[in-house]
Amino acid sequence: MLRIEALGKTYRTGDRALDGISLTVAPGEVVGLIGPSGAGKSTLIRCINRLVEPSAGEILLGGEAITAVATRHLPAVRRRIGMIFQEYALVERLTVMENVLSGRLGYVPFWRSFLRRFPQRDIDAAFALLDRVGLAAHVDKRADALSGGQRQRVGIARALAQEPELLLVDEPTASLDPKTSQQIMQLICEICAERALPAIVNIHDVALAQRFVSRIVGLHGGRVVYDGTPDGLSTTVLERIYGVADWSALAQPDGERCDAAPAALLATGAGL
Repeated sequence: MLRIEALGKTYRTGDRALDGISLTVAPGEVVGLIGPSGAGKSTLIRCINRLVEPSAGEILLGGEAITAVATRHLPAVRRRIGMIFQEYALVERLTVMENVLSGRLGYVPFWRSFLRRFPQRDIDAAFALLDRVGLAAHVDKRADALSGGQRQRVGIARALAQEPELLLVDEPTASLDPKTSQQIMQLICEICAERALPAIVNIHDVALAQRFVSRIVGLHGGRVVYDGTPDGLSTTVLERIYGVADWSALAQPDGERCDAAPAALLATGAGL
């Protein structure tokens, strides 16, 4: 479980990016983080994995205050947090399997990683993960030969290879077409439910968040201005999150959310 208590971040310029953020994310819960540019979404994610140092407050993962961990111990903390990136962050010249196994680099001696000689347990686990994300037939392909949807699936498998206690997902669908975006969101939600894995998804697409996550947190000016169900995102709430805007044309998508979206959505996902 992730617990954030009164988290604040003020930069040297005096700009306050986060102002008293308090959240709890339960095992298996996927939280959609929405808000305008500059609201503090990326800063919040970076504070959680200590890429940015908070100015105040506390972050606890599995009961351990990771904000109190010394810098020299940060690699061990970051092993516990899987990251999925908007631009995939794959090594293009490496194969799908090699990219997934890179999620184990923090667990193996340098000589093993340098020679790409990973333990058989890690290799077997990587095969299982690639099968789960629909890429079993693409194990030996180079990353630069994959489509955007396939690359994001590799990124998901790589993050899971870390055996993380938390997933942080930064705009996973921003570079994808609508159909593939739905498949990727569905996949993330299903995997989190299967593994009781808490996740925070930074996402700009409000309609997509409404369709697939059960809880949405809206940030504005570094503060939480909404924390509730997708159904609670009324026009008034959206204007509070994003400022003055015409949200009347925002269509509520049909269909069920994360736990009940049609399985057929994923049926052809490996080829996207």
